Amino acid sequence: NPRLHHPLLRTNQRLTTLGRVTDSSGFSLIELLVVILIIGVLAAILIPSFLSSTAKASDAQTKELVRTAETTAEAIAVANDGKYGKVTPEELKAAEPTIETAAGKGRAYVLKTTHGESEYSVTAKATNGDEFTISRDANGTITRSCISSPGKTDCGGKETSTW
Repeated sequence: NPRLHHPLLRTNQRLTTLGRVTDSSGFSLIELLVVILIIGVLAAILIPSFLSSTAKASDAQTKELVRTAETTAEAIAVANDGKYGKVTPEELKAAEPTIETAAGKGRAYVLKTTHGESEYSVTAKATNGDEFTISRDANGTITRSCISSPGKTDCGGKETSTW
């Protein structure tokens, strides 16, 4: 009998006819390959979803920044007889210290502003390269736009859009 049992051996060990002890516990190669295949399929499903969530979080942070800059620009205008001539990145930062005006620190930052007596625009850049702009024209109309970094379509599935 090739599988002889001996009372001193553990239940998962067998005594062969040649007197050697073999251990039959553990996983077979097929079982390990199936587990690796399942993990690979799950990773293929979850990784793109995770990357999409990261881009959305970066865009949400940038939208928050540009909205804060919009509110701050309005406060600057109130302090200057309703004129937006002082809406610059430096003035925005001076009025609201939480506004980042330089790249780095892994955060969105105000990239540029334009300003006139009765109009302005504020553009913020996300860590993923997207740019979000809020503009106020001379009539008081507010426009929001997004431009994705080259070759990407993060702005509502397009390279450019409004939000």
